[in-house]
Amino acid sequence: MLKTYKPEPSMRLLQSIHQADVDTFTWLARMRYRDAAVRVARVVSSTADGPLYVLAGVYFILTQQWPIAQVMALCFIVERLFYKVFKTLFKRNRPPEAIPGFKSAVKPSDQFSFPSGHTSAAFMVSCIMAYFFPPLAWVLFPWAACVGAARVTLGVHFPTDILAGATMGSAVFYLVTSNIIL
Repeated sequence: MLKTYKPEPSMRLLQSIHQADVDTFTWLARMRYRDAAVRVARVVSSTADGPLYVLAGVYFILTQQWPIAQVMALCFIVERLFYKVFKTLFKRNRPPEAIPGFKSAVKPSDQFSFPSGHTSAAFMVSCIMAYFFPPLAWVLFPWAACVGAARVTLGVHFPTDILAGATMGSAVFYLVTSNIIL
């Protein structure tokens, strides 16, 4: 007699999370004003592409604000290392590869989606700037959340990629500033 395959409970949980992720993603992809949302998302996402971070770092170096420049540099080194390791470990397909017939609005910079590097960097920079300039927190964290939402809107990430990116960027800041990583 042939046995029916029943996945382990942990696999069922992962399948359930993935299905909820796909369902949420496809619901968002069918929103009424998608074209307008994609236009806005392109602009928002581009603010986290990297050049602004480099300009900020150069500014802090030129103005000899060494603690900020050092924290930024160390955070980016650690964050990019974690980013590469997690992308390689998880190898999660991006929405166009995972959902038949779906096309993203932009071409992603790499093959895999988990975690979102744009979101990770945005949350990490928000943490750094809020640490050194607390009044900016009310602007920075909503901006970082909008970067994550833009990545989903553009069709290059699932919602849990964004959650993982936000968590990773914030955790890297915490690890670096609490001297856990030095």
